[in-house]
Parts: sequence; C-alpha cells; structure tokens
Amino acid sequence: MLKLKRSMPLIGAIAICFAAALWGLDGVVLRPSLYHLDVIVVVFLEHAIAFCYMAVLMMFETKQLTRLRIKDWGAFFWVALFGGAIGTMAITKALFFVGFVTLSVVILLQKLQPIFAIGAARVVLGEKPKKNFYWWALLALIGSYFVAFGFMAPVFSTGNKTFIAAALSILAAFAFGTSTTFSKAAIKKVNFRVGTYLRFGLTTLLMFILVLATGSLPKFAAVTSANVLTLLLIAFTTGGVAIFIYYYGLKWVPATKSTIYELAFPATAIVLEFFIFHKTLNIGQWIGAALLVFAIIKVAGAKVR
Repeated sequence: MLKLKRSMPLIGAIAICFAAALWGLDGVVLRPSLYHLDVIVVVFLEHAIAFCYMAVLMMFETKQLTRLRIKDWGAFFWVALFGGAIGTMAITKALFFVGFVTLSVVILLQKLQPIFAIGAARVVLGEKPKKNFYWWALLALIGSYFVAFGFMAPVFSTGNKTFIAAALSILAAFAFGTSTTFSKAAIKKVNFRVGTYLRFGLTTLLMFILVLATGSLPKFAAVTSANVLTLLLIAFTTGGVAIFIYYYGLKWVPATKSTIYELAFPATAIVLEFFIFHKTLNIGQWIGAALLVFAIIKVAGAKVR
C-alpha cells in the first residue's frame, strides 16, 4: 500500500500528460471542423453534452457536495468561469482567427500559462518549489518553443487578425493557468469525479446565461449532424473524459508541476500534424522534443514545499 502511494505522483504526472495529449488531438483533428460555428455555441454545446452524461453519474455522489464551503464553491466558480467559459472561448476564437493553419497562437498560450499557474500557486496554495524546479521549468519552456518553431523565428501569417489572436491567447493563458491552481484548491474536499461534474455543470450554466444574454439561440440552426457527431466525440474523448483524467492526476500532483506537464499539449499537436498532415519535423523540433521530455522528467523529481 505504501509503495502504491509513493508511485501516485508519477501516475498523476502520466495522467496529466495524457490528458494534455488529448487536448492536442482536439486542436488538430476535431475542433477545426467546427470552424463555421459561433464560438459561444461551440463552447456551450461541448460542455452541455458532456454534462448530460455526467449528471447521471453525479446522482450517486451528491453527498460529497455537503463537504464544500463558500471558498470551495468560489474556487469551482473561478474554474468554470475562466477555465471552462472564458479560456475555452478565447483559445477557440484564437484558433478560428488563424484558421488552424499555424500553431503559433497555441504555442504562445502554452509559453505563458506556466507563468500564471506558478504565480497563482504561490499565492493561493502556498506552493514553493525549490530553485532547481525553476531551471527545469525554463528548460521545458525552451524545449516547447523549439518543438513549435525549430531554429526559425515564429512566423505569423494571419494578417491583421494576428494581434487579436495573440491577445486572445494571452487571455486564455491567464484563464487556464490560474484555473490549474484553483482546480487544485477546488478538488481538495471532493474526488476527481465530482470535481469534473461541478466544473462542467457550472460552465454549462454560465454559457447558457451567455447564450441568452447575447441572443445566440438562432445561431444553433447552423449546427449540422456532422457537427453534432464531432461534439459528441469531443465530449467523450478530449472534453469530459480528458478532464476526468486530468483531475485524477491533479489530485496527486502540485499545481506548479501540473502546468509543466501540460506542455505535452503543444508537443502532441506538432507530432499529430507530422503524422496526419505530413508536416515534416526539422532537426530543431526533434531537439526541442528531447529537451521537453527530459525537462518534464526532471520536474517530476523536483520537490515542492
């Protein structure tokens, strides 16, 4: 039993990396087919569909809700508002702006997210990594940069939409980064399943209010049967299921480490582009991938007080 408990941080790290890999699959394979839909409609439907099956499961664990106090509900509200609603809308809109042609915006997001997450973890959770953690975190950021661009400078070819896309991805970086910290705080008193239910339930409620407030109901007419199939795939793979896996890992991993493991997201996206769209990786990208994997392994061994 003790041996299993000692191995849980490693299992948690693997779970978070796997969840991040699923998000990479979402950005490269699934979400591009929703390009013609309104962003509010997309984000509402992906959360609402996932919560429909989660609501059935949640009925068996409602007793855990009695453990939550006002500050716990506040943490879940932050996660739903920023991680679920604002962050997802911002990154989806940013990807729509660049037409999924380049991952520059996604990489910008992943470069900044750890900064917000580590800062929030110090303030909210009191997590204090030792100095060597920051060196490995920096190496992970450098590695993820080379994974995206190799030895070349970033090329933004989206015209006048580049600035808007960059601004949206910075907003998403803040939203997702701080949500990593508040997610860790939120699931302290409940299991990872209930944490996932609440995240999707509250986000669905917030998005429904936004749908009504913006008069977006008529825009649902543009949703095709093929779009519904894609949204179902997202709900049962890269959406709801990925968050289940992520929250399971987060139970055993400090928020400061989790945000580094999430760099598997852009790395997976680059690899998928290589295999699916035959975009050849250059030597700089392979070096970056090696640096990123090495840094993640070292981060796993770094201590956080």
